[in-house]
Amino acid sequence: MAKPSHDLAAKYYHRLEKVDKFDNFNDIFFKFGLNVSDDDIPRIQAIIHEKLSDIMVPVTTGHGSIDLILPGIHKANGLRLLQEIWGIDNSEVVAFGDSGNDVEMLTQSGFSFAMANARDHIKAVARYEAPNNNEEGVLEVIDRVLKGEAPFNQG
Repeated sequence: MAKPSHDLAAKYYHRLEKVDKFDNFNDIFFKFGLNVSDDDIPRIQAIIHEKLSDIMVPVTTGHGSIDLILPGIHKANGLRLLQEIWGIDNSEVVAFGDSGNDVEMLTQSGFSFAMANARDHIKAVARYEAPNNNEEGVLEVIDRVLKGEAPFNQG
């Protein structure tokens, strides 16, 4: 049996609150999320892109979700802000991704890894591949970073 949308969303959004109406809602929206069947994602994403691409960008996040984000407000943007603060070049960044919401971040990062369970269009963007999420692929690559193993042993 599928989890209710609220329960699934609460796993990722710890300050999630249910509201009855938006009439007196005083907050800033940075993103909207839609839960749809995996089979419907490409069709719905294309419709949203056609109708709203100048004000919202539809990106897949996995688990039957499409996030609608403001143009330019994505993971790579946040990463770039941190890089500026700490003086880190793109060539020094290791990033991992498996869904459409990771594309910009993977493109920006010098060491971009698509997870083995990622879809082909994500693997095409990344420079390297990490083992599956369920096989602790991120931890395996981090261990290689710390040991200076390939591809991190370049001079």
